[in-house]
Amino acid sequence: MQDPTPFSRSARPGRRLLPQALLLAALLGAGLAQAQPVQAWQTSGDGRQLLAAQPDKALAPAPEGAARGALITVDAGQRYQRMAGFGASITDASAELIQRRLKPEQRQALIAELFGRDQGGLGFSFTRLTIGASDFSSRHYSLADLPPGRTDPDLGRDFSLDKQRDDVLPVVRAALAVNPQLQIMATPWSAPAWMKTSNSLVQGRLKPEMYGAFSDYLVRYVEAMGAEGVPIFALSVQNEPHFEPDNYPGMRVSPHERAELIGRHLGPLLQQRGLGQLRILDWDHNWDQPQSPLVVLADPVARPYVAGVAWHCYAGDVAAQSRVREAHPDKEVWFTECSGGNWAPRWGESMSWMMKQLIIGSTRHWARGVLMWNLALDENHGPHLGGCGDCRGVVTIDSRTGAITRNVEYAVFGHASRFVRPGAERIDSGALRPDLDHVAFRNADDGSRVLIVSNASRRAQRFTVREGGRQFSHQLPAHGVVTFVWPEPAAPR
Repeated sequence: MQDPTPFSRSARPGRRLLPQALLLAALLGAGLAQAQPVQAWQTSGDGRQLLAAQPDKALAPAPEGAARGALITVDAGQRYQRMAGFGASITDASAELIQRRLKPEQRQALIAELFGRDQGGLGFSFTRLTIGASDFSSRHYSLADLPPGRTDPDLGRDFSLDKQRDDVLPVVRAALAVNPQLQIMATPWSAPAWMKTSNSLVQGRLKPEMYGAFSDYLVRYVEAMGAEGVPIFALSVQNEPHFEPDNYPGMRVSPHERAELIGRHLGPLLQQRGLGQLRILDWDHNWDQPQSPLVVLADPVARPYVAGVAWHCYAGDVAAQSRVREAHPDKEVWFTECSGGNWAPRWGESMSWMMKQLIIGSTRHWARGVLMWNLALDENHGPHLGGCGDCRGVVTIDSRTGAITRNVEYAVFGHASRFVRPGAERIDSGALRPDLDHVAFRNADDGSRVLIVSNASRRAQRFTVREGGRQFSHQLPAHGVVTFVWPEPAAPR
C-alpha cells in the first residue's frame, strides 16, 4: 500500500468527527450525564483503512449484564509494568536509505512522521542500533578492524565511529531532534575479528583472553556515542548468542560465557567508568530457550549487573517472557526484534499475527518496550549482505524514486505507539477470548485509557468494553484492529 501522505485530516489524532462538546450535549439531552467520549482509530483487514478515525462513542452507564458480544473489562486498579515505548531498529540499511535515497524535505518529513506525535505521527520512543555491521549493512565491519595478524587489546587509536558517521549518526540525531526522550539501546553482532576464535566477523567465539578488551570496546562505544549527542540507555552483549550465521557477522556466546563477561568484566567496567546506570540486557534471542537467560540470572556474580532480559520472536512462545520474569520478578522484560516479511503476504493475517504476538502478547507478558527490526528497507528487501533475503521494514523506500510505502508493520505499531505514551502503565483488561486479542494501558500524564483490540478471525466480531459501571460496544471487521482512547473517569463526589 503506497501513500506518501497516509493520513487524511480526519484520521489524525485529536480530530473528532463529532466534537466532544457536541457529543456531551447530546448525551446530556438523552439523560446520560455521566457518559464520557471515546475516540477510536481503526485499520481494516485489507489495509484500505489505515489508522482511520472512527465516529466517537460514549462510555455510558448501562444495566449490569447488558454487554453485546464478548465482554472486555478494563480495570485500572490492577497495574503492571511501566512502558518505555514502541519502535523499530535504525539499522545501517535503514539509515542509508533515509539519508541517501530521500531528499532533505522527504527525510525530515519521514523522521517527524515516525518519531513525532504532531500531525498524526507514530511517536516511536524506542529504537535499537547495531554496534558495527549486521546482515542489514552494505559491508561487514566492526568499530575496531585491524589487518590480519594484528591485535590491539588496549584498542589504542583503533576504535572509531567513522563507519557510522555518514548515515547512522545523522539519522539518529534527527530522530532525537524530533523526540528528545527517544530511548536507544545498542547490540553487537560480533566482536572485532581479532578478538575471536574464527579471526573473522563471521562465526566463532570470543577468545577468553579478550573478555576485557571486548568489554572496553562496548564501553568505548557508549562513551563515543554519548560524546556525539546520542545517549545509550541499554546494551546487550551479543545479538542472538546461540546462533552462528555463516554469511554475516555473528558470534556464539554460551550462558556461562555471558555470565563471565557481564559479571567479571563489563559490569565492573561500566561502574568504573561512571556508567553504572546503563542497563545490561541478557539474551537478545528467541522465546524457545528461556533456560539460557535463567542460567545467567542464576549466576551470583553476573546477576546484580543484569537489568533485564531481551527477546526475539523467531522461535518459541511469547509466554517464555513471563516464565523467566516469574523466576526473577525484579528483572525487566524487553522485546527487541521481529522482522516483517513476505512470508505473510496477506495484510490482515500478518497484522493479526503481529498484534497477537508483539503488541498484545509481549506487553501482556511484561515487555516494557517493543521493537520491530528494520525501520526501513528498499524494494529488494535490503540493502543487506547475507542473512534475510525477504525481510520487510516498517516502511519501504524505493531506492530509485524515493517513494515511501507504509507497510502493515507501520499500522501494527502505530496502533500502540501513537496512543500509549512513555511512562504509561499496562492495566488489566481481563482474559483473552478466542480470536479476540486485547491489551490496555493508562497514560501517566493525564490518566487516559488506551485499549487495543485485534480481531484475528475471518468474520466480524462484536464486543463490549466496560470500565466500572460504564460501557460501550463496537463491531470490528475480520482481521481488523482498533485503538480506543477515553479520559480517566472522574472521581465520584
